[in-house]
Amino acid sequence: MNRRRVNQSTCIHHPCLHRLAFVGSLAIALLADHPAVAHDQIPGDLPAGPVVISGGTVYPIDAAPITGGLVLVEQGQITAVGTADQIQVPQGAEVIDATGMNVYPGIFDAYSDIGLREINAVSVTVDNQETGRVNPNVRSWVAINPDSELIPVARSNGVLTSLVAPSGPYVAGQAGVVRLDGWTWKEMLMQGPAAMVVSWDAMEGRSGSTPAARAKAREQRYAELDALLNEAERYAESREANPDRQPVDLRLESLVAVARGELPVIATADRRGTIEAAVAYAVARGLRLIIYGGHDAADCAALLVRHQIPVILPGTFRLPLRRDDAYDAPYTLPARLHQAGVRFCIAAERTGYPGGASNARNLPFHSGNAVAYGLAHDVALRAITLSPAEILGVADRVGSLTVGKEATLLVVEGDLLEVESQVKYAMIHGRPVDLGNKQISLYRKYQEKYRRLPSP
Repeated sequence: MNRRRVNQSTCIHHPCLHRLAFVGSLAIALLADHPAVAHDQIPGDLPAGPVVISGGTVYPIDAAPITGGLVLVEQGQITAVGTADQIQVPQGAEVIDATGMNVYPGIFDAYSDIGLREINAVSVTVDNQETGRVNPNVRSWVAINPDSELIPVARSNGVLTSLVAPSGPYVAGQAGVVRLDGWTWKEMLMQGPAAMVVSWDAMEGRSGSTPAARAKAREQRYAELDALLNEAERYAESREANPDRQPVDLRLESLVAVARGELPVIATADRRGTIEAAVAYAVARGLRLIIYGGHDAADCAALLVRHQIPVILPGTFRLPLRRDDAYDAPYTLPARLHQAGVRFCIAAERTGYPGGASNARNLPFHSGNAVAYGLAHDVALRAITLSPAEILGVADRVGSLTVGKEATLLVVEGDLLEVESQVKYAMIHGRPVDLGNKQISLYRKYQEKYRRLPSP
């Protein structure tokens, strides 16, 4: 008893621990008051009546642009698209005047970790990867932080929908499509799962000191994936035959749809050999495949077209893969894929990279850069709206301004693909969204500060 009291007294009065206690208290206070990981915007609410966006040039994406067009929105859905003389506006409708501006579908980021990663240097704000190599049961969307400061930043530049994907060294887990507005992940979720993420770069990795060792390691990885899918198939058969006697295994349950070719696999692959290996494996096993990365995809164009395999490109602002590549290889890749007939879309910067989700706002400029290097303007618009929706299986809900789809759209002053353009109005599923963000708030704050400074 006495020894315990003495030790406690010694610990309490130790000067080092006093300093540690102070630092800990300071850290807690800073975290409690720090605005970097939570915004204070209120998610949009569904308007009481119809909303009409009129007077602008409407870009439906799946049809020709409409000058002086009109979009009618009711109960979160698009109910009419056309010209003013074609559509009867309901009495009492709210009118958004888009005269002199352009109306587009919301931008769709086809691969991101937005909401899962905030500040790379602060580990508690990074939740994009689980421990272990095989995590098919991971559901990325349930870990999204709806209050992430990066979501309003992306949204203010037109990015309204995103595939949120986990990271990992092998089978990373399930990716889901989310709307970038809502109180909780349940409100944000549009479709989950939308795909299973597998690192094919890891499958074809170059670990090993000799070619023979590397080949053996590669064979082991493919054998491991085969065993996983075979086990998932047997598990599904057992569950169907004896649902009461076969315990639920979440890892195998998550792979059943993959093994049956119902849920696509997003294979991260850049090099030609890796892409060809992924395609060969998917065709042999009857898997649905999407390539993410695709630096050498144009070299495999005939193979990708033959098997109808689409490609998600992680932006155009990236470096060539090899020293002897053309300096503009990433810039011209979208145009080369389109010319070859490969289905593709353009996403923002590769997840996990410096910037990552914080640069999702630059997605329209990645597509605009592709226009400067040979891609047709209408194809570039499609590459960040309808094409990702088609590739990820949600084109019946978003991606174009089409009657019956969700009213997820933008009113833009200027060309959406140009840096000078400004998003003036946006709605997600018929709900107007706040286009403010932390950066705009800081701009206004310090603009006011310098306005108040006395003249020199």
